[in-house]
Amino acid sequence: MTDKERAEHYRKMTETPVSRLIGKLAVPTIISMMVSALYNTADTFFVSMLGTSATGAVGIVFSIMAIIQAIGFTIGMGAGNILSRQLGAKEDGKATVTASSGFFLALLLSLLLMALGTVFRTDLMRMLGATETILPFAEDYAEYIFFGCPVMCCSFVLNNYLRAEGKAFFSMIGLTAGGVLNIILDPIFIFTFGFGTAGAAMATALSQLVSFVILLSFFLMGKSSVRIQITKVARDARTYLNIIRVGLPTLMRQGLASIASIALNVGAAAFGDAAVAAMSISGRVTMFAFSAMLGFGQGFQPVSSFNYGAERYDRVRRATVFTAAVGTVIMLVLAIISVAAAPQIIAIFRKDDAEVMRIGVAALRAQAALLPLTGLVTATNMALQSTGQSLPATVLAMARQGIFFLPLVLLLPQFIGLWGVVIAQPLSDLVTFFLAIFLFRYFLRMLDAKNKDKIEA
Repeated sequence: MTDKERAEHYRKMTETPVSRLIGKLAVPTIISMMVSALYNTADTFFVSMLGTSATGAVGIVFSIMAIIQAIGFTIGMGAGNILSRQLGAKEDGKATVTASSGFFLALLLSLLLMALGTVFRTDLMRMLGATETILPFAEDYAEYIFFGCPVMCCSFVLNNYLRAEGKAFFSMIGLTAGGVLNIILDPIFIFTFGFGTAGAAMATALSQLVSFVILLSFFLMGKSSVRIQITKVARDARTYLNIIRVGLPTLMRQGLASIASIALNVGAAAFGDAAVAAMSISGRVTMFAFSAMLGFGQGFQPVSSFNYGAERYDRVRRATVFTAAVGTVIMLVLAIISVAAAPQIIAIFRKDDAEVMRIGVAALRAQAALLPLTGLVTATNMALQSTGQSLPATVLAMARQGIFFLPLVLLLPQFIGLWGVVIAQPLSDLVTFFLAIFLFRYFLRMLDAKNKDKIEA
């Protein structure tokens, strides 16, 4: 970028009304998240045509994909939030060092995960809750997911960098292209070529490679505010520790999502393949709806971090309140649709299995009913993380699928059977909401104090 382009971008991020700026950044981000969730759901849809056990396999391997996403998003959002504040403070050289260090750290960790996953694939599938009938499908699916791990992980990092800079449109192009390609390739690889569940994983890995190439090209062509250069990689441990510290809330959120998925699969497996398949389907549908809120929140994050770095605390406050309010409305609309149309939605996947229908409809309605509460929770968590408030952000990130969910999903089935598995997530969402209210008020008071000190100075 030229100096003129940098100055114009700075003015845009610090002077455009926050509602308009967040909307502009959120629309491509929401599209990206929805497309990503859609092709995950497409995998479930096409694989479900192979049978209940194959459907359950997608849910099992989803835990692996959550781990890959956890690495990519932890480093991507950690480094992204730091470089966004550095750009806001006009420290462009430091921002390039942060970006380069985060990218190559993600590449190293994802290569390690690929090696371990490939060697211990069978044992890992059993540990994640695969029954003997689900295991063959899960192994086939996981094999190619592990092969695609490095490009998937690095794509998440680059995607978050572009969002952090306020260039969500470029991010949308990369993710949408890969997502659309995945949806096209799924039926071709699964049915036309006869690869079965392995075909769905091949489609995912190949589409992620395409996304990676597109996203990387923006950095190589100088379309981004920072560059990815191996010569700029930091040689001090402090840089990497800081990236991980800021990304820790994401690690907790994404990592615990993986652990929660494992616990859910293990808990559901005790009640048969139909229960695993039903929880897998309802979880994917709920995640599709929740991705809209994540996309809106990720459109808010660069506004928050950039203006925090520029010491525009008043704009950070307005942006946070706006995101919480609009996010709640978005999730309320999606919750109403999901609850009302639950039978029709589950029937898309397994209408010929009465047990999957019965469990899936109940699970989807229970989870969707509490979705509106995630508006405030997500806005608060992202506001805290984007401004470097790592401790409260990490606690809140751990709450929904860790601190509250894991005890509930382990204990409730012992008293009320399968329905304990079904209601564990909704109950966790309710308790997390009350914690978010407390932290939301704390964050606004902190901003008010900083703004007052700035004015008095």
